[in-house]
Amino acid sequence: MFVDHVKVYVKGGDGGNGLVAFRREKYVPEGGPAGGDGGDGASVIFQVDEGLRTLMDFRYQRHYKAPAGENGRPKGQHGKNSAHMVVAVPPGTTVKDEDTGEVIADLIAHEQQAVIARGGRGGRGNTRFASSVNPAPEHAENGEPGAERNIVLELKVLADVGFVGYPSVGKSTLLSVISSAKPKIADYHFTTLQPNLGVVAVPDGRSFVAADLPGLLEGAHEGIGLGHQFLRHIERTRVIVHVVDMSGMEGRDPFEDYQTINKELQEYNLRLMERPQVVLANKMDMPDSETHLELFKEQLAERGEDIAIFPVSAITTEGLDACLLTVADLVDSTDEFPLMEEEAEEERVYYRHEEEKPAFIITRDDDGAFVISGEEIERMYKMTDMNREESVRRFTRKMRKMGIEDALREKGAEDGDIVRLLNFEFEFVE
Repeated sequence: MFVDHVKVYVKGGDGGNGLVAFRREKYVPEGGPAGGDGGDGASVIFQVDEGLRTLMDFRYQRHYKAPAGENGRPKGQHGKNSAHMVVAVPPGTTVKDEDTGEVIADLIAHEQQAVIARGGRGGRGNTRFASSVNPAPEHAENGEPGAERNIVLELKVLADVGFVGYPSVGKSTLLSVISSAKPKIADYHFTTLQPNLGVVAVPDGRSFVAADLPGLLEGAHEGIGLGHQFLRHIERTRVIVHVVDMSGMEGRDPFEDYQTINKELQEYNLRLMERPQVVLANKMDMPDSETHLELFKEQLAERGEDIAIFPVSAITTEGLDACLLTVADLVDSTDEFPLMEEEAEEERVYYRHEEEKPAFIITRDDDGAFVISGEEIERMYKMTDMNREESVRRFTRKMRKMGIEDALREKGAEDGDIVRLLNFEFEFVE
């Protein structure tokens, strides 16, 4: 099964917890703190494996959670950092954040890597908090939570040339003739249910990779027919080969087919029309094809369109060599079209305004409790060991320094009111 679009949940490993420990050595009375730091959590890393051709594996495993770092040890020893979780993806995979739509990575080259969810750092042991005021702290940090996100993986096949056109115009037959690919071929619409790739050998010794895409219909960019599922695969191609059935046996006008498909390409992505395009006037061995071809050329001339037209027959292979040579020239002379905007060659500094996220937000729950939320305060809470009194006091001081106590008063909090932070509840005390 060819799978080219999946949604996946990824989470970096949490950092290991720091340790509260003290020296217990013979002849060393009143030993100082000796708790080590926790190890760093593993990151989720995607790496390109050129042996893969589909996202099928992600159909069966939708959650990827990297291992946490090891907790700190006595005698000031650090916990081990966890080995990163490396997940193999096929070349041509684009990774997007499902919530923001941001493109995280565009993975093309073999063994190219991208960090998708970063692991959390290890918490500090009590050795780190020793001072002249508090030489024996009974406080250590929990590990930092690893990043987590929902992502969308899209596979866009790596092909130099893309065959587009209505169903049953002969795209699969052409690919089977000019390459060693063996696509399914039958005399009915939508025989092709997935992109087929083939390496095309040009008569002069050159070669390029061609992709036969499922047939498009009018309205494909809006989801009509099967072709809309595979329009993304044309985005990486350098040259578009537009296959047109000149026989008219389907009862359609070849020029209308040509215009309709180009409109769908334009509506899907305006940059697709920047690519060089040639027309393969297929099925020229059929009756009336010559008449339809002459009319096709006249209609193109009336619209002022200058595009190379190659009369060919996929069955007899007549005219294919000249077409392949021209397509190979276009592939050689056309640069790749990047899916992500590349930075200019000259060095520039860009300043982008981003709305600063508040350190905390206070709301009121249905039961009357005050609820504190926010990325920074929640991270601080998760890194605090609530089982140790000294850690709780330190966390309380941080909250007061952030202005949470004053903000609660402004919201109307009174002595004895319940305040909730994630799964932690406490009473507001004046």
